[in-house]
Amino acid sequence: MLSAAHLVGGRATRPAMPSLRRQYDEYLLQRLEAYKNSLRRDELIGLGDEAVGELQSATADQFLLTELLMQETVDRLITRRLRLPAYAKWRKQHAALRQAQREPIHWGISPSSVLVGLLPRLEQDDPVMVIGNGLQAETCLLAAWDTAVTFVDEDLGTVDQIEARMAGESLSGRFLAYVASLGEWLPTFPVLLQLVVIDASTLASLSYLRRHALLANARAVTAPGGVHVILPGDGGVPEAYLSHYGDWQRESVPTERRGKAGRPVGLLLTAPTAPTVEAVEIPNSALA
Repeated sequence: MLSAAHLVGGRATRPAMPSLRRQYDEYLLQRLEAYKNSLRRDELIGLGDEAVGELQSATADQFLLTELLMQETVDRLITRRLRLPAYAKWRKQHAALRQAQREPIHWGISPSSVLVGLLPRLEQDDPVMVIGNGLQAETCLLAAWDTAVTFVDEDLGTVDQIEARMAGESLSGRFLAYVASLGEWLPTFPVLLQLVVIDASTLASLSYLRRHALLANARAVTAPGGVHVILPGDGGVPEAYLSHYGDWQRESVPTERRGKAGRPVGLLLTAPTAPTVEAVEIPNSALA
């Protein structure tokens, strides 16, 4: 993630995006896998039988290629069933769709959100974690900006819902979601995170001990100079949790509403460049 100083200094460079052909292949893979995952076992078996019927009439005696041909045939059947566009048609539609998805208004997010002011600082594949069911729209927006987003919440239905939404919007290529007992467990990451976005209403629903453990562990997986954004979610009060960030710097982010400066919604906090190591004991139940 670019710092505010980098933006002021004019060094906001981004790595090259994957080719359109690669993005199209990822789009097809996401839609195909999402469709397969939505089928019942008997429906999957029926799809396999349909693929076998096509192969028997077209690939006699090609026994060594049976598994590969089956996969390709099933994918081709699903592509026809979903009426997925060919590459040439998808290429015309994709640029406009992705541009729309990068606009906060597309997801119903207020221009005054501090997350909106942070968007220019994001870089492709920045590792990001979003915590709490009140931030599904913000999760989609971050995925549209090509970050590697991990979503965490306690409710299985919420996780299933956002996974389906990501697949429907063709944004699930760099997206993961977990059901977790907040304050007892967080997923592990190969690198420290550049950005953590937290739902204040979810924090309010936790006991003090679980809330303290959750925020301590979220700080521990954040890179030096990384950023935490705390947003109201479903009516939470971000400022209520400032006491958990004693050595972090609160940043002011310019926001706009109807062409005028608006009051920022949420908190933006930057980790110290040499953070204090914080040990938080996780209950044994979370390790089982």
